[in-house]
Amino acid sequence: MSRLRIGIIGCGGIAGGKHLPSLKALNRTDIVAFCDLIKERAEKAAKEYGTPDAKVYTDYKELLKDESIDVCYVLTPNRSHADISIDAMHAGKHVMCEKPMAKTAADARRMVEAARETGKKLTIGYQHRQKPAAKYVKSVIERGDLGEIYYSKALAIRRRGTPNWGVFLNEYEQGGGPLIDIGTHSLDLTLYLMNNYKPRMVVGTRYKKVENADCGNPWGGWGPDENQTLEDAAFGFIVMENGATITLDATWALNTSEPIPEGSCVLCGSKAGAQIKFDQVVINKGEFNRLVEIKPDLRAGGVAFYDGVSETPPILEQRQWLDAIENDTDPTVLPEQACVVSEILEAIYVSAKTGEPVYFNK
Repeated sequence: MSRLRIGIIGCGGIAGGKHLPSLKALNRTDIVAFCDLIKERAEKAAKEYGTPDAKVYTDYKELLKDESIDVCYVLTPNRSHADISIDAMHAGKHVMCEKPMAKTAADARRMVEAARETGKKLTIGYQHRQKPAAKYVKSVIERGDLGEIYYSKALAIRRRGTPNWGVFLNEYEQGGGPLIDIGTHSLDLTLYLMNNYKPRMVVGTRYKKVENADCGNPWGGWGPDENQTLEDAAFGFIVMENGATITLDATWALNTSEPIPEGSCVLCGSKAGAQIKFDQVVINKGEFNRLVEIKPDLRAGGVAFYDGVSETPPILEQRQWLDAIENDTDPTVLPEQACVVSEILEAIYVSAKTGEPVYFNK
């Protein structure tokens, strides 16, 4: 099979920090085109990751004219995810779009429709599904060990962790703060593990209360004109059609002594429960008149002085995506699933603004 030809649209931090190194590590594709509004950034990426004849663009529509490109990676600010992805699919390209799927739920639904219309594959960059912890818990759930999962918590709690580079503090470009930035990962993982994508009602709150949010921020402070509208914290209460309840906590700054990284969740079932935190798993259940906790060892290897070949979640994300294209199978993250994540996130923002619940399917 010939190597897939890749075009990269957006050569910023998420490209250089996640997608390009992972594609390079797998060495299964040829990255032949790079596009960025800042030409020098695209040139730098092309030099480091591209083929010798890789082309550089500042207009993504020019890149899409190259009929030899099989797959496009959309790694731009949230506002442009939908338009670029839709244009790419109509140009005959499969699309990997970075999370969240889109700035708005309407845009996410347009992306789903474009995938259906064109028959091209579309996936979203929710790499936390590829963590060993997530895979273990998914297997436990599919075996039926947890029973009916009726209550879950999706958690992404930073005590301090406001990103102050790029457009993270630009509400017009991003659509929101920690809820759409890191809460989206935890919500996606929780829905995926529950295999439940039918929300009925959402109540949300949104706060900008921490008076010294830059104190202890690992990336330093920011200017007085920045981060004046984006929330420090957002919280959602989600009721699904089957009656299950999900709470979502997402913060960049919160006066708490117990931060919990994005991609964490708690799942409570009728037979047992599971928790993913700091990439560790705890299964809890009752048996023989005792309450029991099981903490599986998720490390690879086991032989002295050999840990095995460990692939990171971003590399595993690329592997399953490329396999889906080459074998014409479904990617791990389906666009319809990612769309529900965007719909719930938007409902939390709307509820927080109006002070009213948001109902689905009315």
